[in-house]
Amino acid sequence: MKQSINEVEVWDQFRNGNHQAFTSLYQHFVQPLYSYSMGITSDKELIKDCLHDLFVELWRNHASLGPTTSVKFYLMASIKRKLVRHLDGQLKNSQHHANYYLETADRDNSQEYRMIRMEDELATNKQLSHCLLKLSKRQREAISLKFYHNMDTDQISQSMKINPQSVYNLIFGALRQMKELMVYENVAF
Repeated sequence: MKQSINEVEVWDQFRNGNHQAFTSLYQHFVQPLYSYSMGITSDKELIKDCLHDLFVELWRNHASLGPTTSVKFYLMASIKRKLVRHLDGQLKNSQHHANYYLETADRDNSQEYRMIRMEDELATNKQLSHCLLKLSKRQREAISLKFYHNMDTDQISQSMKINPQSVYNLIFGALRQMKELMVYENVAF
């Protein structure tokens, strides 16, 4: 039969740095805390890890711990918080991984997703072509040189025989006009 202790007195000795008091607290409460934790989760390894962490943290912070009238309830509340934090973290992690897997694996591998993606790409290209036709000849030329021929501003300037500022103005104006056509007018096909 387990020998009873004056938990408040032993707690105060432990808070003052007494190693023997710490050992007494551990030996007296570890099994009841383990049993209590089994009511929260059946993951025995998690319980052992959390109990270990709890007692390590208690020793590390013994000088800053306050007095208590019930060491048992203090420790029960502490282990419960620690377990719940771990379980919440595991749940969020597993949900994140499951969601990621469902979103990527099934989606990326499905024929339907690839077809939808291809249709979206075709629709976007069709919209872009339609918008390009609405631009002036000079704007189309500047856009073509910039985005289809990968020329920089100086190269476009030389090719079109205009100054670099005019190239910027043409491209900026063309992009603004295309954006308005695609977003605000919602070009339908």
